[in-house]
Amino acid sequence: MKSKRRMPGLSTQILIGLILGAVFGYFFPEIGKNLKPFGDGFIRMIKMIIVPLIFSTLIMGIAGTGDFKKLGRLGGKAIIWFELATTVALFIGLVVMNIVHPGVGVNISVSADAGAQAAEAAHKTVNMVDYVLSIIPTNIIDAFARSDMLEIIFFACFFGVGVAHIGKGGEQIVSLCRSVAAVMFKVTGYVMSLAPIGVFAMIAYTVSSFGIGMMIPLGKLILSLLFATLLFVVILLSVASALTHVNFFHVIKAIKAALLLSFSTASSEAALPIAMQHLEKLGISKSIVTFIMPTGYSFNLDGSTLYSSAAILFIAQIYGIPLSIGQQLLIMVTLMLSTKGIAGVPGAGFIIVAATATAFNLPAEGVAIILGIDRILDMIRTTCNVCGNCVATVIVAFWEKDITKESFQKAYTENFQLASNPKVH
Repeated sequence: MKSKRRMPGLSTQILIGLILGAVFGYFFPEIGKNLKPFGDGFIRMIKMIIVPLIFSTLIMGIAGTGDFKKLGRLGGKAIIWFELATTVALFIGLVVMNIVHPGVGVNISVSADAGAQAAEAAHKTVNMVDYVLSIIPTNIIDAFARSDMLEIIFFACFFGVGVAHIGKGGEQIVSLCRSVAAVMFKVTGYVMSLAPIGVFAMIAYTVSSFGIGMMIPLGKLILSLLFATLLFVVILLSVASALTHVNFFHVIKAIKAALLLSFSTASSEAALPIAMQHLEKLGISKSIVTFIMPTGYSFNLDGSTLYSSAAILFIAQIYGIPLSIGQQLLIMVTLMLSTKGIAGVPGAGFIIVAATATAFNLPAEGVAIILGIDRILDMIRTTCNVCGNCVATVIVAFWEKDITKESFQKAYTENFQLASNPKVH
């Protein structure tokens, strides 16, 4: 029997778009620079989905149980894993940079504008008290308009418990949220069909604007960060596999489309809807996925914390400033605290690296050297952030007994393994 030719899967289409975009940007740089609006349009369409999707699914999950204790338990278990993961990420960043020494021998001039920008950033601080208070919204409509996930989650938790406690009167609200979530997942499918085009445009713009040559002088830093990130992911997956007795590399296969999307767009938000969908296909309940994933995007930025520790040591190596083991451990503790919640502060990653460098008597102007390749570094750390949050969600689901080894394997086999290798009769 003659079989129909199957269309490549979404992850394959995204990968093709990424490769073609890089080639196009290299050979046609003038045209590639003009493709940015197409990539930006795709990112904006993704962002328009996130708020109604997360709010509606979170209300469904919370109102379905009305269990505030469960919510607190979820948060507590998530924080334990978040702290473990980010500590390991910081440690690996420091170790790899101490072994490879990518900053030694780098001699790149810093423009006056870049130097001034770095110096200005060094004097800014991310006030953690103000940040914690900012989680409580004074105007939920304003929070929706700004897509402030933590404020939305905070309000949704209280709103969901309130809906559950009014009994039958809340059933209509839950039903409405269920319908909104179904519609938004359908819209997500429509938008994701444009992902290969959006990825093509973003990569073509990146390569044509910055060029392949930008990576050569700082190639050691890029390769060092890439190696450290891969090492961290392998360790993370190995620990998670040991704790749950399931193969977490299957999780990577399940979310590969989200990882490719986050890498090519350097945007965690772009990968959020598709990552949530695929995690639910692994059998994880909506209530856990919609609570852990957005929270993790503010408190579990493994890639960003690893990058921060690597960047500080890179600056020290550029200027030939030795840092003792004690100083490096102190830097690690400082970054462990200061990197919490940096997703909610525009440009905070840059600010934190510059401020930490200054605090340890390192020239903040060294951060300006990294700016030239920050787009490439951002692609690496963003992909790590998405991966870390997906792993955290699965781990918490196992700890909550939301899924078991058997149910996970069954869901993976049916929705990913068999789906990618259908039998032809």
